Amino acid sequence: MTAPDYVSHYHSLLKGNHADDAVERLDAGVRRHGLYFDSRPICNVLRPFFISGSRYVEIVTSSTRIISAIHKVYRALLESRELRAELGVSEEEEEFIGIQPGYSYPDASGRLDAFLDSRGSFGIVEYNPDSPGGLLYGDVLGDIFTEMSILYEFSKKYRVHRIPIRPLILETLVSCYRRFGWSDHPNIAIVDWRSAKTRAEFELSREYFEANGYKTRIVDPDELEYRGGWLSVQGLRIHIVYKRVLVGELIERGGSNHPLVRAARDRAVCVVNSFRVQLLFRKSILALLQDQRFESTFANDERIAIRKHVPWTRRVREQRTDYDGKQIDLVEFLLKHRERLVLKPDGAYGGTGVVLGWEASDEAWQQALRLALSSDYVVQERVEVLEEEFPSCDRGKITLTKRYVDFDPYVWSGESVEGAGVRLSTSSVLNVTAGGGSAAPVFIVG
Repeated sequence: MTAPDYVSHYHSLLKGNHADDAVERLDAGVRRHGLYFDSRPICNVLRPFFISGSRYVEIVTSSTRIISAIHKVYRALLESRELRAELGVSEEEEEFIGIQPGYSYPDASGRLDAFLDSRGSFGIVEYNPDSPGGLLYGDVLGDIFTEMSILYEFSKKYRVHRIPIRPLILETLVSCYRRFGWSDHPNIAIVDWRSAKTRAEFELSREYFEANGYKTRIVDPDELEYRGGWLSVQGLRIHIVYKRVLVGELIERGGSNHPLVRAARDRAVCVVNSFRVQLLFRKSILALLQDQRFESTFANDERIAIRKHVPWTRRVREQRTDYDGKQIDLVEFLLKHRERLVLKPDGAYGGTGVVLGWEASDEAWQQALRLALSSDYVVQERVEVLEEEFPSCDRGKITLTKRYVDFDPYVWSGESVEGAGVRLSTSSVLNVTAGGGSAAPVFIVG
């Protein structure tokens, strides 16, 4: 695919003083905001990801329809314990799902993981509504890039803008709190384990929340206290918990008697996102979108969006199913067509356990399939992944390297889509924490 004219133009400007300025400002901005995974910078490229306004609008429109369909499945899961058992919901999870959030949707903020392709379309391969990370990296990187002289020069020829994410996060938290029914000016706790590698993002949130008048603490779950009918940390009453700890990890390490869980159960604190995201975070939620039992519940535009943008996805088990309008034996099909398939643990994240059939040997694929059949896995058809050249600075020299692009639309209050994050990688499994990975800000052209 030929690079768009605006990308070529940007690359042509990246020389001399513009290049020096870009390198210096990126390095200074990363250090100023602590944008690192361990010791590695979160961003190692010198260009934003540019997307045309028309393509962005199409992605937002189709993603909104898919989210609407996902929530129809969610409501069915909420009403049917039998369906939840089919999805693999455990007794421990059932207890958490029973806690009323106090607002309409469990996924107050979410992230659709999608891949753009060279034809101008895209494929949504996962939905992350539990603790969607990275929402602020692109936001702050956008601030850094906006200060670069090259972007000022670029904007003389191409009009660009971006979607601020920090205001959306705060507005969503406060909106959930108001729907919860409380009117006090809220204090906020950002809650995740002390060992979380996304600490820099928590600090960015805290700085923004406090700049807008909300006392905020970054808290390990085990620092929380629940007594006298209110949740606190070091004597500060907490009204909103911005829950970044994964529900599954809280179940495993804290259990149903954890102070946060007891406070939520007693409606003594507003937890965002709610524990009911356990019904949405599994990768098999996309398989349910293609389940014939739900097809009649979707509007026509939702069915079209699913067919066009959600790759064929099935739970891995001994079964007959359909592929391209024909009945198949699933296991037999998986053995024959590994080059077009991906195996994924249903409840894992961060690329853990993902096996790409086209990169695996027959023996490795068969071994992965045996594991998948004895555990909770999904299989998904391969989607095209867009590759673009991005400039970076290596030993004082600007070089262009091809990177795979992961484009992730952000979901708000379970119903609207606005803004997006981009992850780049030299590896087929895109994850910023992996070697060669990078975040990049998104700028809309036109």
